[in-house]
Amino acid sequence: MSTVQISAADVNRLRQQTGAGMMDCKKALTETNGDFEAAIDYLRKKGAKVAASRQDRESNEGVVIARASADGKKGVVIELNCETDFVAKNAEFIAFANAIANAAVEKTPASIDELYKLEIDTETSRISIGEAITDKTGKIGEKIGVSKYEVVEGEKVIGYIHGNFRLGVLVALSANAEGAEEAGKDVAMQIAAMNPVAIDKDDVDATTIERELAIAKEQIRAEGKPEEMVEKIATGKLNKFYKDSTLLNQEFVKDPSKNISQFLATVEKGLTVTAFKRVALGA
Repeated sequence: MSTVQISAADVNRLRQQTGAGMMDCKKALTETNGDFEAAIDYLRKKGAKVAASRQDRESNEGVVIARASADGKKGVVIELNCETDFVAKNAEFIAFANAIANAAVEKTPASIDELYKLEIDTETSRISIGEAITDKTGKIGEKIGVSKYEVVEGEKVIGYIHGNFRLGVLVALSANAEGAEEAGKDVAMQIAAMNPVAIDKDDVDATTIERELAIAKEQIRAEGKPEEMVEKIATGKLNKFYKDSTLLNQEFVKDPSKNISQFLATVEKGLTVTAFKRVALGA
């Protein structure tokens, strides 16, 4: 048993450095004979145990952060999860998610595993994102982790966050034209609201097309239409699907007299969307 006297000031100092609870800090200092560095390690090890013990817990709350690089050539969107809405709305948790997104957009790792190896600055030191997540789990007492990570690259990439960090969008335009930033935000808002399945009809995967045609034909036959008309009507329904569900063909929410392709042409002739990612919390 330690004979070192642990003062309230020592405990408070350790709390300020680590964010851990008062009793945990007092125990850490007692167990390590007042050695601050050893006490920090003790708390981090405790955090690791907390993280391991919470792996079977549901973590469906959290935040989505979309971030474009300073030069606008790339962007990332991440989803950082926790267990409760209370933690998700906490400013410190949101700041932590932003720190992860900043590191991701700087280094653009190839996967979540690689993302976890990147280092960020914490209250006490510079450690890997994986270690920082373990520490946060120990401090907060909830399962925390990055569940989604997407990267978009292009001539002009714009990030957009919707609904109090519950949905993030990245959109890449074909050129960094005058007005591209504002236009990109409008397109990103369109993606958030209308959830297109692809950029254009040629980008829709064959499985989706087959499914839509099969549903359409079943509906047409159920309406009692002659078999010789089924194919023609189904093709019409598929074209309606393209109009409603592919980005460039969707009516522009802010001006329904134009589709997105026509809207972008008013910014600069030939301007189009080359890529997009939409991440919704828990989806």
